[in-house]
Amino acid sequence: MWDYSEKVIEHYRNPRNVGKIDDADCVGQAGSLACGDSLKIYLKIKNGIVTDAKFQTFGCGSAVASSSILTEMIIGRPLDEVKKITNKDIADRLEGLPPEKMHCSVMGHEALEDALRNYEGYVDLDEIVNADKAPKLICTCFNITENQILDAVKHNGLKSVEEVTNFTKAGGACGKCKGQIQDILNAYYKKGEERCELSAAQKVLKINSIIDTQISPELRKDGGDITLVDVDGDRVFVKLRGNCSGCKNSTLTLKTFVETTLRDTVCKDIAVIEVA
Repeated sequence: MWDYSEKVIEHYRNPRNVGKIDDADCVGQAGSLACGDSLKIYLKIKNGIVTDAKFQTFGCGSAVASSSILTEMIIGRPLDEVKKITNKDIADRLEGLPPEKMHCSVMGHEALEDALRNYEGYVDLDEIVNADKAPKLICTCFNITENQILDAVKHNGLKSVEEVTNFTKAGGACGKCKGQIQDILNAYYKKGEERCELSAAQKVLKINSIIDTQISPELRKDGGDITLVDVDGDRVFVKLRGNCSGCKNSTLTLKTFVETTLRDTVCKDIAVIEVA
């Protein structure tokens, strides 16, 4: 029996925005019935703002809850903000998901990305730059590409093949791709070491200094604050305080301000994770 948060249970029992939009401006899909979970999301967009969103999900309670809360997260928000939503943001809004169910939040994120790619009025410069690079298929059982695995690793600080499987399902069936997944992890963190020549102690000191001198003063202006809790490789664990603690925009603050600042000043592969 999985240990679900009250928020997950609430959205599973009373999902929001279920259904379809017949005149949707764009539709995104992720997963497949053959893999056990499938999601289709419909968006209405006006003047660069998501005005409505609905979903159809076939899957477990975590898949339904992830899809439900995602629609709440994006309705009323501009596309530039919607694009920045990650699977971790979805899981955080659900007050956490069991590790084995994190792939449900990933599916929500992938469906949203697919919808944005299908929106005629939206231009993603990253998509244009990488248009000639076909993604390499790693897990043939669940159709998971190398890019999907790298995104999960980068956004969630994954370190093991087991964690990658929990977040993406890759390697969760026949297991033949586990060697390739490990190679991806090894290459990713080796590059990170090459880019970040600081020792572990130097990295902690620099992160702490940036938080004290650049990040914390800005948060205090709005009555908030932040404390460094721990550093594990590129994963930086922090605790928000004051007005920032429990704020509905706390996840956005962590990603667009705290994480971006640390990536720009310390190491580009840093992943900031909030702890209770």
